[in-house]
Amino acid sequence: MNAALCQLQREIASSLQGLDPSQTQLCPASIPGKWSIQQIIEHLLLTYSSTETAINARLAKRAPTRAQSTLQQRIFQYAVTRCGYFPTGREAPPMVAPQPITHPLSGEDLSYAAAEHLSHLDLLLNEAETLFGRSAQFASHAILGPLNIDQWRMFQLVHGRHHLKQIAVVRKTHNL
Repeated sequence: MNAALCQLQREIASSLQGLDPSQTQLCPASIPGKWSIQQIIEHLLLTYSSTETAINARLAKRAPTRAQSTLQQRIFQYAVTRCGYFPTGREAPPMVAPQPITHPLSGEDLSYAAAEHLSHLDLLLNEAETLFGRSAQFASHAILGPLNIDQWRMFQLVHGRHHLKQIAVVRKTHNL
């Protein structure tokens, strides 16, 4: 697996280590209405599925996107994929917003689900790299616009770390 995705997988596993299904339902104590640990991970899983769909569409067409990045997208791309900055306070698009939890899962189960998605995502990115090359902006992100292979990988790492900080806050406020 690519180093960035492997690192993300390790960080997710570490952040969820030792959590039982009741603990993954905890939210930040001081901020009502925020996502639980499980909802944060489910949001990440939804983003992985969304990325997989975008990549599969490009692979099926056997052609990279023709979309061109706007100046604003290029600035955001640079901030996220080069500087590791992920803006806070932005609401998740509905397609990647987690639903209320009906089946609580342990940290181990959530970690396994993330590892499965990241492994599949890595395979798709490798296939896309073989077909389109490493530098081709082959598939578009809803906010960042067209990204190349390394940008997609870095986006996943930076976005994941953004949410892992939220999990760390929940763990700290609940002494986990």
